[in-house]
Amino acid sequence: MMTVTTEENVRIDPGSLSFSMWKEIPIPFYFSAYFFDIINPDEILKGEKPQVRERGPYVYREFRHKRNITFNDNDTVSYREYRNFQFQPDMSNGLESDYIVMPNILALGASVMMEDRPMSLKLIMTLIFTTFNQRAFMNRTVGEIMWGYEDPFIQLINKYFPDMFPFKGKFGLFAELNNSDSGLFTVYTGIKNFSRIHLVDKWNGISKVNYWHSDQCNMINGTSGQMWAPFMTPEYSLEFYSPEACRSMKLVYEAQGTFAGIPTYRFKAPDTLFANGTVYPPNEGFCPCLESGVQNVSTCRFNAPLFLSHPHFYNADSVLAQAVLGLDPSEKEHSLFLDIHPVTGIPMNVSVKLQLSLYIKAVKGIGQTGQIKPVVLPLLWFEERGSMEGKTLEMFYTQLVLLPRVMRYAQYVLLAVGCVLLLIPIVYHMRSQEKCYLFWSSSKKGSKDKEAMQAYSESLMTSAPKGTVLQEARL
Repeated sequence: MMTVTTEENVRIDPGSLSFSMWKEIPIPFYFSAYFFDIINPDEILKGEKPQVRERGPYVYREFRHKRNITFNDNDTVSYREYRNFQFQPDMSNGLESDYIVMPNILALGASVMMEDRPMSLKLIMTLIFTTFNQRAFMNRTVGEIMWGYEDPFIQLINKYFPDMFPFKGKFGLFAELNNSDSGLFTVYTGIKNFSRIHLVDKWNGISKVNYWHSDQCNMINGTSGQMWAPFMTPEYSLEFYSPEACRSMKLVYEAQGTFAGIPTYRFKAPDTLFANGTVYPPNEGFCPCLESGVQNVSTCRFNAPLFLSHPHFYNADSVLAQAVLGLDPSEKEHSLFLDIHPVTGIPMNVSVKLQLSLYIKAVKGIGQTGQIKPVVLPLLWFEERGSMEGKTLEMFYTQLVLLPRVMRYAQYVLLAVGCVLLLIPIVYHMRSQEKCYLFWSSSKKGSKDKEAMQAYSESLMTSAPKGTVLQEARL
């Protein structure tokens, strides 16, 4: 009975309990950005080790809602999820107007991309950089770095090389995310085939991507990262496709716990998530790789030498963190986790943390790169977190904890009442038998007493010897 109810409530059906939550997530999500402000840009150009200081967090309230929801005949539903970010100054350690010194991603990224090109092209690139005042490092505001800034160099590139960059106009690390969607998802509803509930059927009309060098790495596996199949066990793993990471990711079970009284399973990233092909052969398809712990995402980021990892290179080869002064990797501060209610597969508490870095180096022929030693330089790390609260949490606690507990206790009460009701006729029957026996026994005893009394009366009426009377009188 409980199984059927749970299945009906978690499937993607307008009549289900979780449909409104799936359509427009009521959980407040927050996006926090931590920037690595470069302290010694001039020294880096001379070949010295980079030194950074962490700035932030700069916190944004993240709103998500689905549009163009279309139910298909093959037990799937298609939709686009739009996101909107609003800055939260009261939750932030700084303002969007703060200036940050960062690598010039366009200049340094293009330089690495031009490394194997003819010297003549690199000299032309140097001239273009000089003309448009493109230096190795830039001093921009948080708002510009996040959501974009206009640059004559970008306009030039888009004019003569229209397909080189995916963005038109402003360039920003997260310009594509704000007020936009993450692609067309088609997922299984679970209405007809519950075993495939929430699994992604297609993304942007394809069942696998072509960014990587193996079929396994190109596969679109798992869900869209919002809900999973119910009735989890510790052997279960969370798999989801991330358009931002251009790949599917798998998290593994860590421990049981509770969130606001609701039982949960905690899932975390395995040590092999960003491992290179040498450490973990299945990841060979994501290469060319550098040290283990950073994933090359250049193939899905306009070929710029960008890398994805845990913040501060946590859980990566120690060489990466040692190459940059000011980093302090910590499991407590920089690991990611998801707390899921195992019966429904609905997240209760989420914290996803990732870092974006740029590979920089001196490129012969491009003067702006100076004598930069090869290094994976962190740009920023960000956290997307959310936890169930308010009326939504109260509803889930009532539905998932309180009512099942009441039903469990009610079963014991009903069992006790049933036993009492069963004992009543038995006791009544035994009492009836006892009354019949007592009546029969008392009847027999009464007859003997009656005979004795009658004999005594008769003896009194009979004349007795005088001696006997005198003795009785004395007595």
